[in-house]
Order: sequence, then structure tokens, then C-alpha cells
Amino acid sequence: MEKAMQQSHGVGYSEYGRRLDVRIQVEKQRERDYEASNMIVNELRRKLHS
Repeated sequence: MEKAMQQSHGVGYSEYGRRLDVRIQVEKQRERDYEASNMIVNELRRKLHS
């Protein structure tokens, strides 16, 4: 799991846990990724149902 965090966000869990600024940056990126994924899914659904 540590490797996944390092690959996805460039930081390990220990640094994520210690530094608030890193945690905020990671969580903002997760939110952007989530929103982008939802936009893609919604677009695909719209195309499938039209």
C-alpha cells in the first residue's frame, strides 16, 4: 500500500501522516481525480443512453 501512495502522490504514508500541507495537497488531488472520473463516467452514460 505504501508503494501505491508513493506512486500516486509522490509521498509515503509516514510523510502523509506527519505533514498537514502534504495531506491537504494529496486530498485535493484525490478530489480532482474523483471529479474527473465522474465526468468521464457521466459522459459515457450519456452517450450510451442517447
